[in-house]
Amino acid sequence: MPTEAALAGPIPQRQPALSRVIIAATIGNVLEWFDFLVYGYFAVTIAEVFFPASNPVVSLLVTFGAFGLSYLVRPLGALLVGTYTDKHGRKAGLTLSIGMMMIGTILMLVTPGYATIGLAAPIVITIARLLQGFSVGGEFGSAVAFLVEHGHARKGYSASWQWASTGIISVIVALFGIVLTTTLTHDQLVDWGWRIPYVFGLLVGPAGLYIRSQMTETPQFLE
Repeated sequence: MPTEAALAGPIPQRQPALSRVIIAATIGNVLEWFDFLVYGYFAVTIAEVFFPASNPVVSLLVTFGAFGLSYLVRPLGALLVGTYTDKHGRKAGLTLSIGMMMIGTILMLVTPGYATIGLAAPIVITIARLLQGFSVGGEFGSAVAFLVEHGHARKGYSASWQWASTGIISVIVALFGIVLTTTLTHDQLVDWGWRIPYVFGLLVGPAGLYIRSQMTETPQFLE
């Protein structure tokens, strides 16, 4: 004989507080755009470390070329990670994108310069930029879907945090740039100073992974 619990159907999944949803979605956005923008702010220094050339203009152009490549793979990341997210869930897609960004961040942080490992240095940095661009493309749509589907009656407010967090992190990156370039010497900046923001980004990554692992899947996907 069926029990009362069985007759009542499955117990509805408890939905997380909206503030936790916003933090879980935007922390990945913060990490990804932080790492993405740091490269641009320290492009001159990175050019000197990884893309040396007899002409500094050529060195800088090559550096921005690697920066541009990361933009080219963003649509591909959006398509592939978006497809993965639709098949496996918003939570799975967000975990994948932040994981790829963390790999790119680690590569940027630990890769020795051209003077140490030669041609391997710019190749690894270019791969890191491609990973970061790919993950940024995949992160945005997945995070917006997560925010909207968990937003219930406040979908617009929830989704707005995706752009708000991007603006906030742009200011933080600019502050990093101002502080480091005004307090460190040129040699200090080239030797290790430009890597400091990536240390900060790397610390945010595990926190983001943990927070996202504690979130529930969106009701719309479960349906």
